[in-house]
Amino acid sequence: MNLSLQASENYEKEIQIEEGWDNADLIIEFLKTLEVEYIFGVPGGAIEPLYNALARGVKHGAPKIIVARHEAGAAFMAEGYARETGKLGVCCATTGPGSTNLLTGVASAYADNVPMMVITAQTPLPKFGRNALQESSCTAIDTVAIFRHCTRYSTLISHTEQMQTKLIAAIMAANRTPNGPVHISIPSDILRQPVTKNSEMKIGRLVQEFTLTDNNAVDKLTQMLSNTWRVALFLGKGCGPAIDEIMEFSDLTHAPIVTGPSGKRWVDGYHTRYRGVYGFAGHQSAQETMEDDTIDLLIAVGTPITELGTSGWHSHLLGDRLVHIDSTIEHFSRTPMAQHHVCGDLKSIFKQLNDNVRQGLKWGRSWGSVDPIQIKFLEKKSSAIDHGYQITVNDPSACHSDVIPLKPQRVVTEFSQNIPSHFRLHLDAGNTWAWFTHYCHRKNSQGHYHIAMGFGSMGWAIGASIGTCFGSKQPSVCITGDGSYLMSGQEITVALQHKIPVIFVVLNDSELGMVKHGQKLGGAEEIGFELPEIDYAMMAQAMGVEGFTVKTPEELIAIDWQRLGDKQAPTMINVIIDPNEVPPMGQRVKGLADNESATPGG
Repeated sequence: MNLSLQASENYEKEIQIEEGWDNADLIIEFLKTLEVEYIFGVPGGAIEPLYNALARGVKHGAPKIIVARHEAGAAFMAEGYARETGKLGVCCATTGPGSTNLLTGVASAYADNVPMMVITAQTPLPKFGRNALQESSCTAIDTVAIFRHCTRYSTLISHTEQMQTKLIAAIMAANRTPNGPVHISIPSDILRQPVTKNSEMKIGRLVQEFTLTDNNAVDKLTQMLSNTWRVALFLGKGCGPAIDEIMEFSDLTHAPIVTGPSGKRWVDGYHTRYRGVYGFAGHQSAQETMEDDTIDLLIAVGTPITELGTSGWHSHLLGDRLVHIDSTIEHFSRTPMAQHHVCGDLKSIFKQLNDNVRQGLKWGRSWGSVDPIQIKFLEKKSSAIDHGYQITVNDPSACHSDVIPLKPQRVVTEFSQNIPSHFRLHLDAGNTWAWFTHYCHRKNSQGHYHIAMGFGSMGWAIGASIGTCFGSKQPSVCITGDGSYLMSGQEITVALQHKIPVIFVVLNDSELGMVKHGQKLGGAEEIGFELPEIDYAMMAQAMGVEGFTVKTPEELIAIDWQRLGDKQAPTMINVIIDPNEVPPMGQRVKGLADNESATPGG
């Protein structure tokens, strides 16, 4: 196997331990040197030494603490910050329930491969095993063990001599492929103890990422392409770093593009070769592309092959035409039926492929000069040929309907057309997923479309939009349902306190919409989905946040997004939608009801 090794740019910044530091100071210095700007958390007794170190370090460029209203919100904020900046997201909590409250947000980051450092406290070592208040040691509610199942690394620092070694191990684990959160738990007395080692280290060596690319596999794929008439691309959430090279490959080969729900963030919704989403809330045009028998190879790129992203692991994708390209070996375990696997840095792989195409290694028949007879045949055989084809949507008339209550399709269409492309868009779990996956087509969104479908946590978008806003210094829009907002809506006061332009939109139908429609579509008993009628605009106003309600098409069109984004304050928009419109979620219902859909390739 011929492998090439690539290393990211090295940072030469050094950590030099100063006289009088305690271990909490050392942690802050590590994070400062990594250029982490914020730590998201909730204070408490056992974690107090870390907050003391943050206070001491303010004058020296230490990260700023952002106090969330709930620890899960802090973890979601750290994830949003990491997604936006590419830096390490950091959250912290005190011992016991403070630590366990973080769990859902940490699990979400783990499922979506987001690098985060999770710092939790413990009661002092002498109190271990003595039933101390909020004890979470190995003799009580063992938080280190709990986090081990949703982190890349979880450890207790039981001696001050371990601090540097375990910090280094955690930072390296978070940045290793596959990325993910890491957890260090530290007794409060260890946080206060003086640093024992006096050494220097280049911090960049800890985050330098080495990636291996299998050049022989790339060469084999080139040969496969040389015997291929048509190819199509299926893009997942991991394509971002290589999207320019991937789009160039599509240009060179005339390959139509299909994405999963999470992969659509990387593609211009109006690109002439984009056929839409395959999988949950997907498009008929994408389905037709997958079923097109004139396509010889389906190249899946940067995708973990999830249920929602593959229409329940359907054989239209997971068949004998599949080639899987990914940087994470683990993902290949779900595509054993593929003709070929290519592992490595996606950017490097597609640079090589594009060079091979341009150099004519294919190609007894050049991709750039498909002859007219072939074009006519393809137009006849496939509705997904590259001539300005538009994505097909369900019930397009609803996208322009003026009826009241507002059709969700109309709301999403207006938002897609009017929210500025540089605003960061975050979509919460529930019907919001379905409506926006199917009807939201943003032009030149540059990856500013965020959805967390790995773990599917309600309330994720509320915290993540705040964390993203801290990282980007650009407006964020959080689209959430009333069910999610009732879980986590108190985090709006974080945006208020720090004067950041996060625009919260509640799609208000006074119910848990995905539960209701899932029960109806699946023939289940209809129970447990009702919510009270609440004016979320008035709730926001009571907190000192500008809030208004949108009930009519005229009010919907009149939203001044630029004004709201220019404010140094959050906004609440309470949008009253038709609760009886059925979202395009049939594939999800089928997956719940059909045991056979849980079989990869079935």
